[in-house]
Amino acid sequence: MDALSALPAILATALVAAASPGPATLAIVGTAMADGRRTALRLALGVLSGSLIWSIAAAAGLAALMLTHGWIVQAIRFAGAAYLACLAWTCAWAAWRGGGATGMAGGARPYRRGLMLHLTNPKAVFFFGALYALMLTPGQPAAALALVVAAVGAVSATVFLGYALLFSHPAAQRTYARGARWIHGLSAVAFGAFALRLALGRPG
Repeated sequence: MDALSALPAILATALVAAASPGPATLAIVGTAMADGRRTALRLALGVLSGSLIWSIAAAAGLAALMLTHGWIVQAIRFAGAAYLACLAWTCAWAAWRGGGATGMAGGARPYRRGLMLHLTNPKAVFFFGALYALMLTPGQPAAALALVVAAVGAVSATVFLGYALLFSHPAAQRTYARGARWIHGLSAVAFGAFALRLALGRPG
Protein backbone atom coordinates (compact mmCIF):
# COMPACT_ATOMS: atom_id res chain seq x y z
CA MET A 1 0.00 0.00 0.00
CA ASP A 2 1.34 3.46 -0.83
CA ALA A 3 2.04 5.99 1.91
CA LEU A 4 -0.92 8.30 1.26
CA SER A 5 -3.44 5.45 1.17
CA ALA A 6 -2.02 3.89 4.33
CA LEU A 7 -1.64 7.17 6.24
CA PRO A 8 -5.08 7.19 7.98
CA ALA A 9 -4.58 3.64 9.29
CA ILE A 10 -1.01 4.42 10.33
CA LEU A 11 -2.09 7.54 12.23
CA ALA A 12 -4.95 5.74 13.97
CA THR A 13 -2.58 2.97 15.06
CA ALA A 14 0.02 5.48 16.23
CA LEU A 15 -2.60 7.39 18.23
CA VAL A 16 -3.76 4.28 20.08
CA ALA A 17 -0.18 3.18 20.76
CA ALA A 18 0.94 6.59 22.03
CA ALA A 19 -2.12 7.20 24.22
CA SER A 20 -2.31 3.72 25.77
CA PRO A 21 -0.92 3.26 29.30
CA GLY A 22 2.77 2.51 29.39
CA PRO A 23 6.03 3.58 31.06
CA ALA A 24 6.27 6.82 29.06
CA THR A 25 2.71 8.00 29.68
CA LEU A 26 2.93 7.03 33.34
CA ALA A 27 6.15 9.01 33.75
CA ILE A 28 4.71 12.07 31.99
CA VAL A 29 1.49 12.02 34.03
CA GLY A 30 3.27 11.51 37.35
CA THR A 31 5.84 14.19 36.61
CA ALA A 32 3.19 16.68 35.50
CA MET A 33 1.24 16.27 38.74
CA ALA A 34 4.26 16.36 41.02
CA ASP A 35 6.80 18.63 39.35
CA GLY A 36 4.70 20.93 37.18
CA ARG A 37 4.25 21.83 33.55
CA ARG A 38 7.78 22.87 32.62
CA THR A 39 9.46 19.71 33.87
CA ALA A 40 6.73 17.50 32.41
CA LEU A 41 7.04 19.17 29.01
CA ARG A 42 10.80 18.62 29.01
CA LEU A 43 10.27 14.95 29.89
CA ALA A 44 7.62 14.64 27.17
CA LEU A 45 9.98 16.19 24.61
CA GLY A 46 12.57 13.56 25.54
CA VAL A 47 10.01 10.79 25.04
CA LEU A 48 8.98 12.36 21.74
CA SER A 49 12.60 12.50 20.58
CA GLY A 50 13.02 8.81 21.35
CA SER A 51 9.84 8.04 19.44
CA LEU A 52 11.08 10.00 16.41
CA ILE A 53 14.43 8.21 16.50
CA TRP A 54 12.76 4.80 16.38
CA SER A 55 10.32 5.97 13.72
CA ILE A 56 13.10 7.25 11.47
CA ALA A 57 15.11 4.08 12.07
CA ALA A 58 12.15 1.94 11.05
CA ALA A 59 11.47 4.04 7.95
CA ALA A 60 15.13 3.66 6.97
CA GLY A 61 14.95 -0.10 7.43
CA LEU A 62 17.18 -0.14 10.51
CA ALA A 63 14.48 -1.57 12.78
CA ALA A 64 14.05 -4.59 10.50
CA LEU A 65 17.83 -5.04 10.49
CA MET A 66 17.88 -4.93 14.29
CA LEU A 67 15.12 -7.53 14.50
CA THR A 68 17.22 -9.92 12.40
CA HIS A 69 20.04 -9.53 14.93
CA GLY A 70 18.30 -10.67 18.09
CA TRP A 71 21.14 -9.78 20.42
CA ILE A 72 20.55 -6.06 19.77
CA VAL A 73 16.91 -6.27 20.82
CA GLN A 74 17.90 -8.40 23.81
CA ALA A 75 20.40 -5.76 24.91
CA ILE A 76 17.74 -3.05 24.61
CA ARG A 77 15.30 -5.26 26.50
CA PHE A 78 17.58 -5.79 29.49
CA ALA A 79 18.65 -2.14 29.55
CA GLY A 80 15.00 -1.12 29.55
CA ALA A 81 14.15 -3.56 32.32
CA ALA A 82 17.01 -2.23 34.44
CA TYR A 83 15.97 1.38 33.83
CA LEU A 84 12.35 0.70 34.72
CA ALA A 85 13.44 -1.18 37.83
CA CYS A 86 15.39 1.92 38.90
CA LEU A 87 12.27 4.04 38.39
CA ALA A 88 10.25 1.55 40.43
CA TRP A 89 12.80 1.75 43.25
CA THR A 90 12.88 5.54 43.36
CA CYS A 91 9.07 5.73 43.33
CA ALA A 92 8.91 3.14 46.12
CA TRP A 93 11.45 5.14 48.12
CA ALA A 94 9.42 8.31 47.61
CA ALA A 95 6.28 6.49 48.77
CA TRP A 96 8.11 5.22 51.86
CA ARG A 97 9.19 8.77 52.68
CA GLY A 98 5.64 10.00 52.25
CA GLY A 99 5.82 11.85 48.93
CA GLY A 100 8.04 14.57 47.55
CA ALA A 101 9.88 14.49 44.25
CA THR A 102 8.59 11.97 41.78
CA GLY A 103 11.86 10.21 41.16
CA MET A 104 10.61 9.91 37.56
CA ALA A 105 11.87 13.21 36.21
CA GLY A 106 12.22 15.49 39.17
CA GLY A 107 15.52 17.30 39.47
CA ALA A 108 18.00 17.69 36.65
CA ARG A 109 17.80 16.49 33.06
CA PRO A 110 14.15 15.49 32.62
CA TYR A 111 14.64 15.59 28.83
CA ARG A 112 17.41 13.01 29.03
CA ARG A 113 15.32 10.81 31.30
CA GLY A 114 12.43 10.88 28.88
CA LEU A 115 14.75 10.11 25.96
CA MET A 116 16.33 7.15 27.75
CA LEU A 117 12.92 5.89 28.82
CA HIS A 118 11.83 5.54 25.19
CA LEU A 119 15.14 4.48 23.67
CA THR A 120 15.34 1.55 26.10
CA ASN A 121 11.80 0.42 25.31
CA PRO A 122 11.95 -2.53 22.87
CA LYS A 123 8.20 -2.21 22.38
CA ALA A 124 8.98 0.86 20.27
CA VAL A 125 11.30 -1.19 18.05
CA PHE A 126 8.61 -3.81 17.43
CA PHE A 127 5.84 -1.25 17.01
CA PHE A 128 7.55 0.98 14.45
CA GLY A 129 9.11 -1.99 12.67
CA ALA A 130 5.69 -3.60 12.25
CA LEU A 131 4.00 -0.30 11.45
CA TYR A 132 6.16 0.42 8.43
CA ALA A 133 6.68 -3.18 7.34
CA LEU A 134 3.03 -4.24 7.41
CA MET A 135 1.28 -1.07 6.25
CA LEU A 136 3.64 0.14 3.52
CA THR A 137 4.80 -1.70 0.45
CA PRO A 138 8.57 -1.79 -0.09
CA GLY A 139 10.24 0.84 -2.23
CA GLN A 140 8.37 3.90 -1.00
CA PRO A 141 9.87 7.24 -2.12
CA ALA A 142 11.90 9.07 0.50
CA ALA A 143 9.45 11.98 0.43
CA ALA A 144 6.53 9.66 1.20
CA LEU A 145 8.38 8.08 4.12
CA ALA A 146 9.30 11.54 5.43
CA LEU A 147 5.62 12.50 5.30
CA VAL A 148 4.64 9.42 7.31
CA VAL A 149 7.38 10.03 9.88
CA ALA A 150 6.31 13.67 10.26
CA ALA A 151 2.63 12.77 10.58
CA VAL A 152 3.30 10.05 13.16
CA GLY A 153 5.55 12.48 15.03
CA ALA A 154 2.76 15.06 15.09
CA VAL A 155 0.37 12.50 16.58
CA SER A 156 2.92 11.50 19.22
CA ALA A 157 3.65 15.14 20.06
CA THR A 158 -0.06 15.85 20.51
CA VAL A 159 -0.44 12.91 22.91
CA PHE A 160 2.74 13.29 24.97
CA LEU A 161 2.68 17.07 25.26
CA GLY A 162 -1.09 16.95 25.79
CA TYR A 163 -0.65 14.65 28.78
CA ALA A 164 1.98 17.00 30.20
CA LEU A 165 -0.34 20.00 29.87
CA LEU A 166 -3.48 18.22 31.07
CA PHE A 167 -2.02 16.66 34.20
CA SER A 168 -0.08 19.76 35.22
CA HIS A 169 -3.40 21.56 35.70
CA PRO A 170 -3.81 22.86 39.29
CA ALA A 171 -6.66 20.42 39.93
CA ALA A 172 -4.42 17.47 39.06
CA GLN A 173 -1.63 18.86 41.21
CA ARG A 174 -4.03 19.22 44.15
CA THR A 175 -4.98 15.57 43.68
CA TYR A 176 -1.32 14.66 43.77
CA ALA A 177 -0.74 16.71 46.92
CA ARG A 178 -3.54 14.85 48.71
CA GLY A 179 -2.43 11.37 47.69
CA ALA A 180 1.29 11.61 46.91
CA ARG A 181 2.23 8.49 48.87
CA TRP A 182 -0.41 6.36 47.15
CA ILE A 183 0.47 7.75 43.73
CA HIS A 184 4.14 6.93 44.25
CA GLY A 185 3.28 3.49 45.54
CA LEU A 186 1.07 2.67 42.56
CA SER A 187 3.72 4.08 40.21
CA ALA A 188 6.34 1.84 41.81
CA VAL A 189 4.13 -1.21 41.28
CA ALA A 190 3.42 -0.22 37.67
CA PHE A 191 7.07 0.44 36.80
CA GLY A 192 8.05 -2.80 38.51
CA ALA A 193 5.47 -4.71 36.47
CA PHE A 194 6.75 -3.14 33.25
CA ALA A 195 10.33 -4.06 34.20
CA LEU A 196 9.33 -7.64 34.95
CA ARG A 197 7.52 -8.00 31.64
CA LEU A 198 10.63 -6.83 29.79
CA ALA A 199 12.94 -9.07 31.78
CA LEU A 200 10.71 -12.05 30.96
CA GLY A 201 10.72 -11.15 27.27
CA ARG A 202 7.18 -9.77 26.96
CA PRO A 203 7.60 -6.15 25.82
CA GLY A 204 4.02 -5.79 24.59
